Amino acid sequence: MEYTSNSPQETFALGKRLGEQAKPGEVYCLDGDLGVGKTIFTQGFAAGLGIDEPVNSPTFTIVQQYDSGRIPLYHFDVYRIGDISEMDEIGYEDCFYGEGVCLIEWSQLILEILPDKVVHICIEKDLEQGFDYRKITVEGLS
Repeated sequence: MEYTSNSPQETFALGKRLGEQAKPGEVYCLDGDLGVGKTIFTQGFAAGLGIDEPVNSPTFTIVQQYDSGRIPLYHFDVYRIGDISEMDEIGYEDCFYGEGVCLIEWSQLILEILPDKVVHICIEKDLEQGFDYRKITVEGLS
């Protein structure tokens, strides 16, 4: 599926819709350049899960867990992963194969350890379409 967003609010709203539909054990891979709205999308996704606490990108901690929603959210930002073994150190398998839902920013950096079945989300901007324009592609939803 391909979506168009013309504002951060629309990107948030799409994230929220997907969060409302998310099920335990699902892994969402979120990719796109710096500044395309991955964190805004994630904040919407968290809102869709019923998470009412502030959600920010865990750039330096790699993973942030949120338990206040209907299911736990494991929010990964693997941008600063230097070596894939760092994922072992934080116990990624417990998150990927647990009772919560995972959302992984910059997932293309850890392709070799991703489960076979994931939802891929790619956010792209096109300045010719406008400063806030985003094309959001979602693949792998059942």
